[in-house]
Amino acid sequence: MTSPANRRPPSGRRRDRHGRGLRGRLVPATVPLARTKAEIFDDLVLDTVETLEHRFAKELAGVEFAVEDVPPELNVYDTDVLEDGEVPLARLLPGRPGRADMAPRIVLYRRPLEFRAMDHDDLADLVHDVIIEQVANLLGLDPDELS
Repeated sequence: MTSPANRRPPSGRRRDRHGRGLRGRLVPATVPLARTKAEIFDDLVLDTVETLEHRFAKELAGVEFAVEDVPPELNVYDTDVLEDGEVPLARLLPGRPGRADMAPRIVLYRRPLEFRAMDHDDLADLVHDVIIEQVANLLGLDPDELS
């Protein structure tokens, strides 16, 4: 005969330990806290790119915008890299004329930009300024003309 303390629940049921219920997400997906830093950064980039595309749709038609966490490790960076000190913030890959597979590409490096920003608004301004600088370089314009 088994005592009540030694009895196990049927195999399909599990005990709710400490009465806390099942574990799951702490924050619903619709709440802003559920967004990652990378998703927030991507939204900042998209906001600036959409604004520029409204004004320069024809010029930016084939341009790709990308975000990478950190810049690649290179000994020397070309003139197509926007740097702060010796840390790359963004890179312009102009593409090759006559080759459809080599579209112009602007790459922003998320971690160095986040590191330089004091808060969300500062990061938004910094992302905007870096994209403006790179697009102006691509189009051969003064950055003040794009702002």
